[in-house]
Amino acid sequence: MTTRTHLPGLNHSIKGKPWALHVRDYEQHLRTARQLAPLTVRNYLNDLTPFFEYLDLKGASSLDRADRLFLRGYLSWLLDIGYERPSMARKLTALRAFYNFLTDREIVSTNQTGSVSAPKLQSRLPVIVSADEIAGMINAPDTSRPAGVRDRALLETLYGAGLRVSEAHSLDMQDLDRQGREVRVVGKGAKPRITLLGRQAIEWIERYLSEVRLKWSRSRSGDALFLNQYGGRLSVRSMQQIVKRCAVKAGLDPDFHTHTLRHSFATHMLDGGADLRVVQDLLGHASPATTQVYTHVSTAQARKVYESAHPRAQRKTEMQREEPDDFDGDQIRYEPDGDELPTAGTETI
Repeated sequence: MTTRTHLPGLNHSIKGKPWALHVRDYEQHLRTARQLAPLTVRNYLNDLTPFFEYLDLKGASSLDRADRLFLRGYLSWLLDIGYERPSMARKLTALRAFYNFLTDREIVSTNQTGSVSAPKLQSRLPVIVSADEIAGMINAPDTSRPAGVRDRALLETLYGAGLRVSEAHSLDMQDLDRQGREVRVVGKGAKPRITLLGRQAIEWIERYLSEVRLKWSRSRSGDALFLNQYGGRLSVRSMQQIVKRCAVKAGLDPDFHTHTLRHSFATHMLDGGADLRVVQDLLGHASPATTQVYTHVSTAQARKVYESAHPRAQRKTEMQREEPDDFDGDQIRYEPDGDELPTAGTETI
């Protein structure tokens, strides 16, 4: 039986169109051949919806209509109707992937999606918060209540292992090695990896398992690690709501996102002296270039190493301790000039 993603906008835009069957074949390809997570499949298809709307707007009867001029018109139309540049870039990436699929199966005679470029994006560093702010958020749940114990265990897991929210959502009981303080994660592209958990995370998970999950578990629970109060697997949306609620309670930005925990995990690891390759493996990044961005927001450790290693970086107080008793004032003192590196649907849940 073929599983279909429920996207009213997409379904409406392709209904009765000659390319509807190709879209459904592509959806199946994403699920099976590429083994993408349901949420990723949904995002890919959702990003194609405006293109099908534009095809209809222009009266196109074939996917071959998308030549370079047509595609430039599409991007201009996206800008006109209010899409931001990052969103446009994502939609163009999704469209290229779709047309590569169509080309491989000889459904279209030409593929010109590579001949156009989305508007240039401003370089943005990941948003992170301090370790103290993270601690305040993790301490926010009311652990006198069962849901609070579950929420604390979830937050400890997300930050402790640097997980994506989709990865935490898919965790099963057998993925957890409490004795080894490890967790098996299935990341993007169905790639498994082993990541680590700290003692505090394990302690809260064990408390959640013994005090909460045992009572909430039902036949429908299966092997799901994190449950809602009805025994079902805790949804991605619910996890996002928990993180946001605890962030606000801790006085953090209301726009705090689950991925902020992951960004902060990576930066705090680098600040603590972790090797970039180790952080790459823990995050499940295919390329070190993806992890490299965190080095731009992790300067505390760099300054510490610099000041301890560079012969001209010692502070005045340290120099004074090394001065001889007969220091006559004519010797050169080094004083810092003041320049500093920059610091970096509703359900019961």
